[in-house]
Amino acid sequence: MARVRKRRGQQVLQFSKRGGARPGAGRPRKGKRASEPHKKRPVVKPSEPVHVTLRAVEGLPRLRTRAAYKAVREASITVLGREDCRIVHLSIQGTHVHLLVEADHRMALARGMQAFSISAAKHINAALGRRRGQVFADRYHPERITSRKQARHALAYVLNNWRRHREDRAAFARGWLIDPFSSAWAFEGWKELEDSPVLWKLRETYQPMPVWRPKSWLLSTGWRMYGLIGVREVPGPRARAR
Repeated sequence: MARVRKRRGQQVLQFSKRGGARPGAGRPRKGKRASEPHKKRPVVKPSEPVHVTLRAVEGLPRLRTRAAYKAVREASITVLGREDCRIVHLSIQGTHVHLLVEADHRMALARGMQAFSISAAKHINAALGRRRGQVFADRYHPERITSRKQARHALAYVLNNWRRHREDRAAFARGWLIDPFSSAWAFEGWKELEDSPVLWKLRETYQPMPVWRPKSWLLSTGWRMYGLIGVREVPGPRARAR
């Protein structure tokens, strides 16, 4: 005899109430500055330098130390062979690093900054006596330089940023006219050197930061229209492209 199948009613699917917008949901923040927001990266052109800021994660010791300087210097040497992404100037502040970079295109900038930050983090961790650990936020902040006036401001901002943060008042820095935690030694546009055939005389024990000479017109020539930069000039707020 054939078996009679029982008809069953349609089951009601129960959806989980987990997820969705609610307080405390989502990826946890890493601190007051989790990282730069995930915005679309700006177009990068060889003729337009980029002002890049790398911020250290919260809780990391100050970067203006001899050990951190050597770590960043090693990272600069690591990327010095990249012709498509060239660091022209940089300065190390207490919690961040400023860089002026010339890159051929957006991916060249991204890969160059990735190589620099990984190398710097590796050497900084070694100096701190730890095998690994995040040093910089997972995203850097880029600002395109599109005008002569903006280029001059970016140069003054990066090279004289220590005066803006009053790092020049530290006891060890009182004998320096230029920031020893930067590439200021290689800058040829100081007002004080206008009539001098040579650059600064460096101390024998000082290891200068290796950087590229600028190839873009804005960083090599164009900015000079607005005047040379004095060593005691205190830069104003960071200028943005218009």
